[in-house]
Amino acid sequence: MTGTKKAEQYTIMVVDDTESDIDMLVECLSDDYRVRVAMDGVSALEDIHYSPPDIVLLDIMMPGMDGYEVCRQIRQDKKMAGTLVIFVTSLSEAIDETQGFELGAVDYITKPFSFSVIRARIK
Repeated sequence: MTGTKKAEQYTIMVVDDTESDIDMLVECLSDDYRVRVAMDGVSALEDIHYSPPDIVLLDIMMPGMDGYEVCRQIRQDKKMAGTLVIFVTSLSEAIDETQGFELGAVDYITKPFSFSVIRARIK
């Protein structure tokens, strides 16, 4: 992330239905960024619409609304359009990654992830 903000002024939202993945991402990022969490697509969109974060780390496979649909709705809402989306998912096929980029994601990280890769890609 570039700009005049200090790292701790950036807000990252983690959207994942797996509590252990959320815990790891919060642990990885909370020293340097403000971190918010949602465990499903609907509550994520409500939170993002109310107060757009700088970055959304978004899982694809979630019950109900999947991450692709969350990304699609973020891109369609002018209030959320500036929010960067990075998919963090266990889907590792080229077709999945391509779909993520076509929907407007800026990056695509496959699980299992390493803290250093997450931090570097966010920076």
